[in-house]
Amino acid sequence: MQLRLRQFRPRTGPHEHRVVQPRQPLRHTSLSAPDPIGLLLGDHDGLNRLAGLFSFAAYSRHTIVHVPLRDGVPADEGWGERVDLVLAHHSLGMRASQWPELRRKLTHGTPLTVRTDEARTVRDAESWRARQSYANAREDLRHTTHARTFFLFGTRDVFAQTATEFAYAAGWGPRQKRVAEGHMAFMTAFTLAEPPNSGGHPLEVDICYKAYPPYAHFKRPGE
Repeated sequence: MQLRLRQFRPRTGPHEHRVVQPRQPLRHTSLSAPDPIGLLLGDHDGLNRLAGLFSFAAYSRHTIVHVPLRDGVPADEGWGERVDLVLAHHSLGMRASQWPELRRKLTHGTPLTVRTDEARTVRDAESWRARQSYANAREDLRHTTHARTFFLFGTRDVFAQTATEFAYAAGWGPRQKRVAEGHMAFMTAFTLAEPPNSGGHPLEVDICYKAYPPYAHFKRPGE
């Protein structure tokens, strides 16, 4: 997949950071943080580009991926306050408290075009799934919410696995019943690492497909 991005190089003190954003907003995609269930609601374009952005994040250990989502077209379904999305590797050592200062400095971006490797993404996702059968080898996405932004911290393979979930939702979402009438369709979900003192209650984000209006113009594949 080819992704058209904007690249920023903000500095905080002596440190330079690399931040990328989609060049065009995901207008019909929204996200609410888990409490305990979050919701990622998107059309084909939004879910497909998120698959590409997670794949890009998987192989960009020194890059912060910022996806503005809270100012898109409001959906008529869903729950919770809308938030933006940030992806970063554990190894980057980024703290959510740094983000407001970095976000203020995202003012002079340069165009960047990248191409993702879907075959490599699928291979690494399969590697992640194979390790999940071992209790001491769990690799879940860690998360936090700060400044109306939902942060996901992960590794190459767990970001690759999440990319395949979005690709599945984008490909099969338009085929679900009643989506031509404007109803959202649950497609899949990704589980998050359990926070301390949570009592073992899992947190997750549901990924749902929803066509954008006017629905009279929407046709399911094959029709």
